[in-house]
Amino acid sequence: MIKRDSSIARSTGRPSPDTVSGNGQQGDASSEKTGFAILLIDDRPEVATAMEIAFRMAGHGLTVAHDPEEAFSQLARSRFDGIVLDLNFTPGKSDGEEGLACLERIIADDPAACVVVLTAHGGMRMAVAAMQAGARDFAVKPWNNADLIAKVEAAVAREPIAAPTTESTGRAGGERHTRPARILGESAAIENLRQLIRRVAPTMAGVAITGPSGAGRMVAARAVHAASADADNNTPLLIDLREGDAIKRVAEAEGSVILRYPDRLDDLTQDRLAAQLTERIRPIAITDRIDALTPALRRRIATIELPVPSLSQRRDDVCLLARHFITDAAERFGRPAPRLTDAAETVLREADWPDEVRGLAATMERAVLLSDDGMIDTGALSLSTPAAAASPDESGSATYDLDRTEKAMIAAALTEHHHNVSHAAKALGLSRGALYRRMERHGL
Repeated sequence: MIKRDSSIARSTGRPSPDTVSGNGQQGDASSEKTGFAILLIDDRPEVATAMEIAFRMAGHGLTVAHDPEEAFSQLARSRFDGIVLDLNFTPGKSDGEEGLACLERIIADDPAACVVVLTAHGGMRMAVAAMQAGARDFAVKPWNNADLIAKVEAAVAREPIAAPTTESTGRAGGERHTRPARILGESAAIENLRQLIRRVAPTMAGVAITGPSGAGRMVAARAVHAASADADNNTPLLIDLREGDAIKRVAEAEGSVILRYPDRLDDLTQDRLAAQLTERIRPIAITDRIDALTPALRRRIATIELPVPSLSQRRDDVCLLARHFITDAAERFGRPAPRLTDAAETVLREADWPDEVRGLAATMERAVLLSDDGMIDTGALSLSTPAAAASPDESGSATYDLDRTEKAMIAAALTEHHHNVSHAAKALGLSRGALYRRMERHGL
């Protein structure tokens, strides 16, 4: 992990402006100490407040995540030098399983991550398990702030206890020069994608990333590079193959190269491209159709296919992603992050997303700008027209269950507006009579 100027986290606990999550305004570095950017993952507000003060007085910046979901969102937006992780989040639980699962995913995404875990008195078994899973140190509750800060500083300053080798990750342990790309989501489809990337990314095999446009194919491509052999040596070169000089740029390239739209080239140009992809190049292709590639090009860039799932295949991730985009937009626009109402979450899960994750991000950005009471309800989502939700039937063909989606959206709007039909109808863009007819049809 890299030590860098941490002109950060006054009382807000936000990362420095040089990160993705900054609001675009540079802080006054001359008035702040140089230190580390630290992420605390702990669900107790009193602990977060006390640690924020202690780390700030020591010259460091502290960002707080209250649960693993919020932590992964923060890690996707910003780079942190160190992470302090509590091992329990659910009241009454003390087995450390939640924290260990969070730790394992952090280390899987970034083997060089510097994690110091917090464990209860007598929890040496959990501390040992955490160290075996990749933590660099641990502190026992109750801790002394000065001692904890010293542990974190020492952990950041040294290499991982079990530094990854070139055999397992393609590079030796040590400082990272790039922020790991993180794919958010807890669905089985996304976890399968993450696992596949971890297996194939460290090799030099050509990877073809497929899936619908807007589903996150570029994020997946950057995740492949971030886990590859030359992640610390270069920023991946991005080449749009529709541009006139694209083949020439490929011929001059080295290391990871992200190739966009190879399937849109004619057969002759595809074969010319294949001839330019020498062994010094690791091709990561983003393509709509593998079957549109010539045999020569397919052999070079599609050794492994990584299919990025659509939002309809990962509906359980929709609200998680929505909260991430809300926080990101709020930080960029310098606004407090509003919360989604329960009804709004229902509408988001049931809505159709023709523009995939990209469309969800745009919807949340707009909702943040339109929200004025700290909440995002169904009306602020601009999803007033019930949409058909595509889902596979038993034969694998897509079916469109309009009734199910419409019923869910009407129920959500009625809940949102405490069964005031007039207000619910307005939020849905319907007349009262039309809403009554739909309610009768759906048995609401």
